[in-house]
Amino acid sequence: MKQHLLFFLAATLWMQSVKAQKHPTPVTISVFNEATAIPFTRFITTPVHPGVQAGSGFSYRERKHAYLFQSINIGYIFHKKLYHGFFINTELSYDYKFNFGLNIKTLLGIGYLHSFTTQKEYQFENGNYQSKRDKGNSRAMLSVGTGLGYRLQKRNFCSPEIFMMYQSWAEYPYSPGFIPVMTHTNLQLGTKFFINQKKGK
Repeated sequence: MKQHLLFFLAATLWMQSVKAQKHPTPVTISVFNEATAIPFTRFITTPVHPGVQAGSGFSYRERKHAYLFQSINIGYIFHKKLYHGFFINTELSYDYKFNFGLNIKTLLGIGYLHSFTTQKEYQFENGNYQSKRDKGNSRAMLSVGTGLGYRLQKRNFCSPEIFMMYQSWAEYPYSPGFIPVMTHTNLQLGTKFFINQKKGK
């Protein structure tokens, strides 16, 4: 499963590099608060478990108001009592853009998470518990999200944008034989801007 996920993500990255030569390239940077929670049951959660994400992408279809695109992102999550981890994912996203600057956003994503415990791990050997080196755990990530964005230049659909997203995602396998799937939520705040824009657009 790990190899298939990484191959799919690498193929997405390659497609992005090819498409970027012909179209303006979006760049997103965001911070988020992660919570271990049932999807869509809580919006703002405490304590804060911070994360950061950066990414880019390419478009499948661009219309006056509709924008269908693929993104690829890398990020980091820190949950003080459970884990910290690095992830890479790709998301199929759809934006509906209004003339007055508002964007309605939806997405579906798949990715790979490699997490490490934030506590010491021990293993029972030769009648004693001994400290164990944490090599981390491989997880698949499946996500769905919705949100709002606002373009700083209302009439320019490639304008810099600020956005807020609410995402729900699941990691698998979490604890085989006990809890196979763990669900999470992210409240994300970020910005998007475009590079490689041709003059006159």
